[in-house]
Amino acid sequence: MSERHLVCEDLGLAIDDLKRQGYRLDVVYPADDPAAAVLSRGDDVVLLATADAPPLSAGMPAFRPEFVLARDDASAGEGRAGMLYRDLIPGRLGGRYIASLITIPEGGPVADWVHFHRIALQIIYVRRGWVRVVYADQGEPFVMKPGDLVLQPPLIRHRVLESSPGLEVVEISAPALHETFADHELELPNGRNPDRIYGAQRFLRHVAADTPWTPANGGEAQETEMMIATSGLAEARTIRPLRGEALTFGGHRGELVFGFVLDGSATLDYRGLHDLAPADAFVVPPGQAWRLRQPSADFRLFQVTTTQLD
Repeated sequence: MSERHLVCEDLGLAIDDLKRQGYRLDVVYPADDPAAAVLSRGDDVVLLATADAPPLSAGMPAFRPEFVLARDDASAGEGRAGMLYRDLIPGRLGGRYIASLITIPEGGPVADWVHFHRIALQIIYVRRGWVRVVYADQGEPFVMKPGDLVLQPPLIRHRVLESSPGLEVVEISAPALHETFADHELELPNGRNPDRIYGAQRFLRHVAADTPWTPANGGEAQETEMMIATSGLAEARTIRPLRGEALTFGGHRGELVFGFVLDGSATLDYRGLHDLAPADAFVVPPGQAWRLRQPSADFRLFQVTTTQLD
């Protein structure tokens, strides 16, 4: 087997050029701003990278807590498969977590392929529109709508097939920097084995329309089975207020405390008052109490918390 290392100015153009020569894409990273890739043609392997491609970590980066407030005024860049990515945790908490608002403005078929990720955690939540996806061992493709989410356990094969115009999903992953591996052999769907375990996790599909609202934090929440599916690693839910009452949160014992404003407005009370608007995101350091004051009647929050990943 021969292996070549090439530095390029434009990764997308370099990949397209090699594809025209009969190479296939095997690996690309990072998904939100591709800077490195591996392509092959028989025994000939080419490792492509831009001059500023970030190095992959040998293990899980150390968690570095900080307060984050990401406003909906940041630009989105083109990522993997032509999707647009907006960074919701710019500092990445030491490289431990990445959160992105992913959009597909035009809709229709998605230029995706069967792939998988070597990750510790990955959650996809639909904010706007719909998306049709397919997962290994989960039967036929299905459509995700607003409020729906999936847990993508480590190494599960999957593919995004098509979407509505203006699709918006929130994706949370750990670690922040991880590869997307192509699986050129597997065809999806591949039957059903819904109880299969992937690295102590199982696939979870949460359907908002089938989930009741229950009391939580002074308001109501649509809870998920994330804690069970991740073997105690994470929780995820959608929260709304009752009659404009504040939502109160105690200090979380763990790592990530992430919130994304789906709709409406509120004031985040943490080390001062911070007005929140739709598509704003925030991270509160673990162990710290916080409140959401004066939420509007249409306020909705997507919240994710994790335990310690190590």
